[in-house]
Amino acid sequence: MNTKAGAQGTRASIKVAAAQIDGIYGDLDANAARHLAWISEARAQQVDLLVFPELSLCGHSAGRDAPRLALGVEEALIAKLAQACTDLHAVIGFIEEAPAGQFYNSVATLADGAVVRVHRKLQLATYGQLGDGLYYAAGNELGHFGLGPRWQVATPICADLWTPALVDALACDGATLIAAPISSAREAVGEGFDNPAGWDLNLRFYAMTYGLGIVMANRVGSEGPMSFWGGSRILDAFGKTVALGSGTREELVVGELDYETVRRARFLLPTVRDARAFAARRRAGAVTRQPE
Repeated sequence: MNTKAGAQGTRASIKVAAAQIDGIYGDLDANAARHLAWISEARAQQVDLLVFPELSLCGHSAGRDAPRLALGVEEALIAKLAQACTDLHAVIGFIEEAPAGQFYNSVATLADGAVVRVHRKLQLATYGQLGDGLYYAAGNELGHFGLGPRWQVATPICADLWTPALVDALACDGATLIAAPISSAREAVGEGFDNPAGWDLNLRFYAMTYGLGIVMANRVGSEGPMSFWGGSRILDAFGKTVALGSGTREELVVGELDYETVRRARFLLPTVRDARAFAARRRAGAVTRQPE
């Protein structure tokens, strides 16, 4: 947390940033050095939450080299990055090696020199040019972490956000801010699917419908046949764009989110309240499916 800007417990606004960066395929040390440089820049700008793209430490297509590139959460490289996060939270993307030889497309949230939370991608994109399901095990757990007493931050990864039921569950469980690490290329899905336009629609829908702040970090550059379009952005709980990155260059996309906007958005459009009530009624058996 950013102690220079005042205790997070006494203020409702936070400064957030998306690290819109390129990377070097398979070079963990070089990519970690880039992360440290951007963490330093974010610290200088008094950022509270910094989000890197999906698989930012290893590369978009690194799954095929998972045995060589995977890291345990207690490995020295992760610890080195965590030690740099003394006054901010940073969400980094990596291949996680778990017990029993299982590999996950994961993000780790780092703060105060430690790993605060790990999220394993639940929805593995295995379509178009995407091959997650060929290399990774699927995560099976949703959750969020606290950033001060007001903000609850969830970190769904890329295709997780194309499953509305997951976002609904996160919002109903108390998430008020989504950190969205993605690795989206124009060619990823296939001809006729406009990825930049699709993500714009997708994120604005979630932000406005559920009254969520969103920090989306996408990469730039190219890897093999894939060209990454950037477009990292910050949205408030009314779905309005607070900050937007360029389409082609590395940059830190910085903006401020105010919790009061979440309160007002959820009061005016009580989707979360009503969805929670519906879920409770369904669990109680009061809502049943009509016979066909």
